[in-house]
Amino acid sequence: MTVLPEKTILSRICKNTEIRDEDAQNLISQALTDAWSVVSAASGASPRVLLLPPDITRFHSRAGLLTCAAYKALTELGVSVSVMPALGTHVPMTAEEIRRMYPNIPPEKFIVHNWRNDVIELGRIEKEWVEKTTDGAVSYDWPVQVNKLLPNGGFSMIVSIGQVVPHEVAGLANHAKNIFVGCGGKEGIDKSHFAGAAYGMERIMGKADTPVRLMLDEGIKRFGNALPPVLYALTVIGTSSAGSTALKGIFAGFGRDCFEKAAELTRELNVNFLEKPIKKAVVYLEAEEYRTTWLGNKAVYRTRMAMADDGELLIIAPGLERFGEDRNIDSLIRKYGYRPSAVIRQLAEKETELKENLSAAAHLIHGSSEDRFTIRYCPGHGLSRAEIESVGYRWGNINEALSRYEIKNLKTGWNTHADGEEFFYINNPALGLWALR
Repeated sequence: MTVLPEKTILSRICKNTEIRDEDAQNLISQALTDAWSVVSAASGASPRVLLLPPDITRFHSRAGLLTCAAYKALTELGVSVSVMPALGTHVPMTAEEIRRMYPNIPPEKFIVHNWRNDVIELGRIEKEWVEKTTDGAVSYDWPVQVNKLLPNGGFSMIVSIGQVVPHEVAGLANHAKNIFVGCGGKEGIDKSHFAGAAYGMERIMGKADTPVRLMLDEGIKRFGNALPPVLYALTVIGTSSAGSTALKGIFAGFGRDCFEKAAELTRELNVNFLEKPIKKAVVYLEAEEYRTTWLGNKAVYRTRMAMADDGELLIIAPGLERFGEDRNIDSLIRKYGYRPSAVIRQLAEKETELKENLSAAAHLIHGSSEDRFTIRYCPGHGLSRAEIESVGYRWGNINEALSRYEIKNLKTGWNTHADGEEFFYINNPALGLWALR
């Protein structure tokens, strides 16, 4: 495979304003043109490129905008382009979701990634290396897995597109995670997720160098030459003066340097340090984006480090339909529930079905309050009170919650109710991390 110099070819930051959509499209188009000229000149490869953007659960990442611009720029260069959303364990995008997020790309250009069946193993990282890297939190080897089309699909370049933001498994999302998790296989996803959970979410969140990140980087270092050249196109999202989401940074390049630049910006914009713990938090989950606790528990992951002991996290989730994205994982969540780390780790050692589904075990750990505070879910009509309470959460009446907390009148941050109750409101937990200083 072609070996290209590791360098950033696009770095644009607008902390005090924002990058306009038109400018973002022009920037990524030029970056793709520059990258393709390097790849095609170096390899003389056939003009085929695979785009790896996120799915609808990362709608606010601006990845849809960048992916449409990349598709247009490459097709105008005579390149045949395919698109494989990096689903990881998520359900495939519907036709309507594709139209909403990628309106300018023909539906027939999309390929569905199946994390259970469509993968190939590039190699394995030995148990001793993983054990040392995780400070002994886990003791197993790690398979470096990808969708079989990445190495064998006849593509001359891969473009991995997505948002760098705090993440409960890797510390920060994206870069090689999009390859080995977003387009990875069951065993690789299971083991990487459990490694992060066992090591400790509070030791990971918001950091660029974590045990799981080192595993991902080692996968690229050892086995990346089995893949076509990978161009990473990364966004950082902040908040505009009006309170809406805003594109604050775009970075693109071959290698890790562009990720490090994005990581520096996201730590500055998306990691929010508080001077006092949150006694009452109210988090709203948009119905179209959050239909499962597998995704909606970002409300837990992103606030747990800021919650006061004996506090309450109130999650208003009108679109909640089920627990897991995957049916098998959904059944495991229903059976074992969200429990403290020590409990789930013991269960994962003795219960075969958890041992064989470690990503589910990791999720159960991440979704727990560690018995420090109350998690109260207010679902729409998709899940009953009995179902919510069966997995270890408390139930709340969504109509009462929306009546008391008028979402449209709240600002992200500290608010005070008319009766004097102080609470911390978060409109979209996917956009940040909140922690005590």
